[in-house]
Amino acid sequence: MAALEPGLTVEVGVPASSANLGPGFDAVGLALGLLDGYAVEVLPQAGRLRVQLEGEGSQALPTDARHLVVARLREALEACGIGWLDGYGLRVTCRNGIPMSAGLGSSAAAIVGGLGLGFALARGGDLTEADLGLVNTHAGIAEGHPDNSSASTYGGLTVSWMPTSKVVRTARPVLHRDVVPVVLLPSGTRLDTATARAVLGPQVPRSDAVRQAGRSALLVHALTSEPGLLLDATQDWLHQEQRRPVYPGTMEAVDRLRTQGHAAVVSGAGPTVLCLTTVELVDIVVAEVGSWGDGWQVLAPGVPTVGLHVLGGDGARG
Repeated sequence: MAALEPGLTVEVGVPASSANLGPGFDAVGLALGLLDGYAVEVLPQAGRLRVQLEGEGSQALPTDARHLVVARLREALEACGIGWLDGYGLRVTCRNGIPMSAGLGSSAAAIVGGLGLGFALARGGDLTEADLGLVNTHAGIAEGHPDNSSASTYGGLTVSWMPTSKVVRTARPVLHRDVVPVVLLPSGTRLDTATARAVLGPQVPRSDAVRQAGRSALLVHALTSEPGLLLDATQDWLHQEQRRPVYPGTMEAVDRLRTQGHAAVVSGAGPTVLCLTTVELVDIVVAEVGSWGDGWQVLAPGVPTVGLHVLGGDGARG
């Protein structure tokens, strides 16, 4: 097996993401300008692993091989024929800026970041477009639904699908320049994805599936060509209403904004709310949420056009 040279270091940045955007369940993703940073250094001590955590989750996450970034780093190295800690050690540093259990793709970002570190180490410190394709595939398979992971891998707007359980494909439509995402993060409320998915039933009515398919197609058109249609394009029948009991405050916020004509949706599995507005209306949305009191943190993080990238290398933040 190949070996790693002591002293080699790699650092990557990975953006947050919002998935679904209403009707695009498990398929549509949008990168957001909240960033996690991950770094790895090759140590001369064979078999040694050190994991250092900063920021979100630093007091709760494991600091050993169970950490999600470390597990996916190992997966990438072994995929490249490099034995895990075979003749070398690693120091892994995770600087977490993406809120966790909030519907902003923190787990997907960790998976993408770990894979990116591993493939970059194997390539001597860089990532090619082909490597991003490998990351996208491995991450989508690991997640089981590549909406968040594809957006974190590539940045911008993504539409992803899995022709088989081992194949991930991603299209990258260009987001309309006037579309602005506003993120509403509820204070003190978090919800893990497994809990949010557990309330969804195994079947949906045919009429709902038909309506959802039409709005999913309209969603891509609105996001890329006609933002004035975003309110209609973000209507959902398959997952948001079913989850109302697990985050009633989130759904109340969605209802209030939509009643006023703003395209508000649940971000991923929630409980964060995403409002897809325009440059002309963003101040109105922010002022409206500000009038609700102190229960929400309002962010306008922008949409990075670059996803996973090597910091200090050719990759650059969008």
